[in-house]
Amino acid sequence: MPALSPTMTAGNIGTWQKKAGDTIAPGDVLVEIETDKAQMDFEFQEDGVLAKILKEAGEKDVAVGNPIAVMIEEGADVAPFESFTLEDAGGEKAAPKETPKEEAAESSEPPDSGSQTSPSTLDKSASKGEPKSEPAPESQEAESSGGRLQTSLDREPNASPLAKAMALDKGVSLKAIKGTGPNGRITKQDIEKYQPAAGLAPAASGAAAAPSYEDIPASSMRKTIANRLVQSMNQNPHYFVSTTLSVTKLIKLRQALNASADGKYKLSVNDFLVKACAVACKKVPAVNSSWREIGGQTVIRQHNTVDVSVAVATPVGLMTPIVKGVDSLGLQSISAQIKDLGKRARDGKLKPEEYQGGTFTISNMGMNAAVERFTAVINPPQAGILAVGTTRKVAIPAEGEEGTGVEWDDQIVVTGSFDHKVVDGAVGGEWIRELKKVVENPLELML
Repeated sequence: MPALSPTMTAGNIGTWQKKAGDTIAPGDVLVEIETDKAQMDFEFQEDGVLAKILKEAGEKDVAVGNPIAVMIEEGADVAPFESFTLEDAGGEKAAPKETPKEEAAESSEPPDSGSQTSPSTLDKSASKGEPKSEPAPESQEAESSGGRLQTSLDREPNASPLAKAMALDKGVSLKAIKGTGPNGRITKQDIEKYQPAAGLAPAASGAAAAPSYEDIPASSMRKTIANRLVQSMNQNPHYFVSTTLSVTKLIKLRQALNASADGKYKLSVNDFLVKACAVACKKVPAVNSSWREIGGQTVIRQHNTVDVSVAVATPVGLMTPIVKGVDSLGLQSISAQIKDLGKRARDGKLKPEEYQGGTFTISNMGMNAAVERFTAVINPPQAGILAVGTTRKVAIPAEGEEGTGVEWDDQIVVTGSFDHKVVDGAVGGEWIRELKKVVENPLELML
C-alpha cells in the first residue's frame, strides 16, 4: 500500500485497473485508492507484470507498506503465483493508531523532511519468478463481522453533483433510483423522471415502526476532517475580528474589467478578495506565519510568499486547494487558477502538493444570500483564515446639492479568525484594517 499523502497511514482499495497477467508500463494506473483526503489513482512507475492481486477491491484500512499485489519482471512466468497468498508475501501489519496531535500540525502542510508520496510497495521479492519459500510470520487479524467491505465509491450512490443536489432538494433517496448515465450514473434527467412507487402496502399494525434515520459510514476523508477541526479548536486559541467592507467601487471595477475582457476571463468578487488577502499579508507579515516545533525547539515561521488556500465544498467534504504566490500574480491568473483548482477538487483530481501547504486561507459563503456572516476554523499550521459573507445593499447617508440624502452601498461582512499563539489581537486588527483599505480602494490591487 503506497503512501499517497504525508498523513496517510492506511487506505481503502478501490477498483483495480489491471488484472493478473497484465503488463504494466511506467505511468499506468494500477488501482484506485481512497486516502485520508481523496480518492486517487495510483500510477505505477516501473515496468513489469502483475502476477497476483493480494488485496481485492473493497478491502478497507490496509496499512501503508502492507503488500497489496505481486509484481514480477517482464517475461517471467505468472503461473507459479496463482496460489500465492498474503502470508507468502510476509503477512500484514495493523494500521498504526491515529495521532491527532500530529495530524493537526500537518493538515495543511507536509513535514519539513518531505515524504515519499508514491513509493513502490508492491511485493518485489518474487521478481525472479519464484514464490518465497521461507515460512511466513503469523499474521494478526482484527475482529471482523465477515461482511464484504465496500469501497467509498460503492458506498456512495454513483450520481452527478447536480443530481445529488436535486435529490436532496426533492427529498428523494438516491438508492431508490436506477441511473441511466454511463456506468449506471444517476443524472439530472433520472431525478426529474423519478416517480415514487404508488400503492405500497401499509405496514402491519402490530409490526415495529421502521427506524426514522439512516446510519451513513464516515469516509476516511470525513474522519480526517473531523479529527483536524477538533484539534485545531483545542490547540489553537482562536479569536475573531469582524468588519464591514464597502465593495461598491470593487464591483464597478470588476464590471469594467469583465466588459473589456473579450471573453478571455471573467473575474469574480472572490478573485479580488484573494488578492486583497495577499496584499494585507505582505503589509502585516505576522499573519502570514505559522507555529512550528522543529527539533525540540518552538519557532514562528514567517513566510516570504503568500500562498492562499481557497476553501472549496466538494461532494466528499471541504478541500482547500492552494493558489501559490498570490502576492506576485495578477487578477486574471488568480481567477484562472481558482476555477481550475476548484473544478479538479470537486472531481477528486487534485494532487497532494496542490492542497497541502498554504500560508493563509479564505472561505467564502457569499454565494448563499442567507449567510450574512460566519466564523471559520483555522487550517493549521496556518495562523489565520478569512470568512466572507454575502453582499448586501445598505442605505447610507450621502451629501448632495439638495442636502443630506440616501444612496445604496454594496457591503460585505468579513470575519478574520487568528491563532493567538502567533498573532496578537492588535496585529489581527491591523491586518483587518489593511484588508479594508485595499478592498475599498481596489485600484491599489492593480499596482
